[in-house]
Amino acid sequence: MTALQIADIIGIISFALSGFLIAVHYKLDILGIFISSFLTALGGGIIRDVIANKSPYVLNDNLPIILVTATLFISLILKLHKKTDLEGKTAFIISDAVGLVSFAITGALIGIQSDFNFLGVLMLAFLTAVGGGTIRDILINKVPSILVSEFYGTVAIIVGLITYFIHLFYETTILNLTILFIAGVTLRLLAFYKKWNLPKL
Repeated sequence: MTALQIADIIGIISFALSGFLIAVHYKLDILGIFISSFLTALGGGIIRDVIANKSPYVLNDNLPIILVTATLFISLILKLHKKTDLEGKTAFIISDAVGLVSFAITGALIGIQSDFNFLGVLMLAFLTAVGGGTIRDILINKVPSILVSEFYGTVAIIVGLITYFIHLFYETTILNLTILFIAGVTLRLLAFYKKWNLPKL
């Protein structure tokens, strides 16, 4: 299994859980919960593949659908839907951070594989990481996290940037990407709990 596949699987599971938790927070019905989870987990990847001129991964492989469905099923078994105010809780924050960084890495790797330039790699990392969550937020009439959340989209750009430079030095190994993944998740969690923000006008 390649680093790209591992990062994609982690991202899908994490964002499926994130979409489930935020749907519960906004008291959506069962269909709304499924839509929120699928959009959050797969929306960014579809945008990524379309821009990279690839057939969307979710339409060619059953694994993404299985991963999202299994995540929802396990969440229901654990009765996470019985809990309230999960959006600001540790489970949501961690799952969202893990999904964000994983998808930023996969977006950057797809950009590199597609021979995109520096800007293209950064754009694909950013859109893959925040695309699904942004679509979900718009659908539930919530201001997208990339516009207001502590150092959210910036983390995706930083991770994409480092992935690009790792590639330039021919060191795109699972070990290096794992270190980057841990550092990216740590940065996102620090930004949330320390309430780091970009300057506002």
